[in-house]
Amino acid sequence: MATAAPVRSTYAYSTDQSFFLKTSLALSGLIVFGFAQWAFRGYVVPSQVPVWVHLHALAMLGWLGLLVTQNALAGRGNLALHKRLGWSSVGLVAFIVALGMVSAQQAIRLHRAPPFFSDAWFLALTHVEVTVFATLFVAAIALRRHTQWHRRLMLGATVIVMEPALGRMVPIPLLGAALGGWVECALQFVVLAVLAVHDRRMMGRIHPATLACMGALVATHALIQALAGLPVVAAVAQAIAAG
Repeated sequence: MATAAPVRSTYAYSTDQSFFLKTSLALSGLIVFGFAQWAFRGYVVPSQVPVWVHLHALAMLGWLGLLVTQNALAGRGNLALHKRLGWSSVGLVAFIVALGMVSAQQAIRLHRAPPFFSDAWFLALTHVEVTVFATLFVAAIALRRHTQWHRRLMLGATVIVMEPALGRMVPIPLLGAALGGWVECALQFVVLAVLAVHDRRMMGRIHPATLACMGALVATHALIQALAGLPVVAAVAQAIAAG
């Protein structure tokens, strides 16, 4: 009986680590698939894509690779390397945010934004998403000593930026930007709902970080729709499009 508690504790720790590694792999695979099938269907020709789009894609692949690697290192107990890679990710995230905003503005300026989005909508969509992504990342770094908060916020940040991949799988031209955005939100919410189920199994309750990520996700889509309808955002987008 004296060893029962440690055995259960070890099992719970192993199950928890395995969940986050598998979820990061599944999430990364889904995001890569979303963009890959778009190219395979002929909607984009990689050789004709501007260099800044390729850089943005490489940066995001770097983030997904880092997410999986960090979860794998945590599972193996290699916390020293995990911490070193964690600090290096600060530069990567800064690059992703800056390049994401620049790429969006270039797409509007060169009239390469998806035709089913208005320029104002696309401007709001891209800038809000990378801002929320960065905010969750910073919060995760600030709470790095609180493992359960840290790992959930990192996962939540990735859920935010999976929207462009979902946008290539959801029939937004048929649904419209507003409804399509909420359909994407629902699909993103599924990932966080799976996390919530895991929380309840492991600790008997939904972790506050999971709830925070859910709130951030809904707020992201609501803010995008609110900003896209503002005349000032439309004016800025129009100015960018005019060069």
